[in-house]
Formats: sequence, C-alpha cells, structure tokens
Amino acid sequence: MSTHHTLRAHNLLCPMPVIRTQNLIKTLAPGDTLEVICTDPGAENDVPAWCRINGHQVVQIDRQGREIRILIKVGNEH
Repeated sequence: MSTHHTLRAHNLLCPMPVIRTQNLIKTLAPGDTLEVICTDPGAENDVPAWCRINGHQVVQIDRQGREIRILIKVGNEH
C-alpha cells in the first residue's frame, strides 16, 4: 500500500530542494508518492533531472505564482 508524503521546501535555494527531496525519498517505500512544494524556480528543472537519474517518476508539475508543486512516484532505486 502506497503512502503520500509532502515536503515543504519554501524559500530554500538550490541545491536544498533537491537535497531535501533525496534525503526524504531514502526513507520512503517504492510506490509511495512525494509532493515537493517549493519556491526556487531552478527546482522545476533540478528535481525532475534528479528523479530521472535515480529511477523515480515525476507524475505532475504545477506552478501557481511563485509556488511549484512537483509530484513524484518513488521508484525501486534509492
């Protein structure tokens, strides 16, 4: 059974949103979902690039004003 998690990374600059995402995903099970909510515009490219390299799937990216929401499905590699 998968579980949904949320990481709030407001006002953190590169590379912190990616590092916090990486550290949290290490504790999650394959199939879990993680919603990363951040304000760093670079995270919109950096988090998906990290996911591709590490076997995780970006399900959705949504931008609302300054806020970026990235929904990730945790893969088997982590």
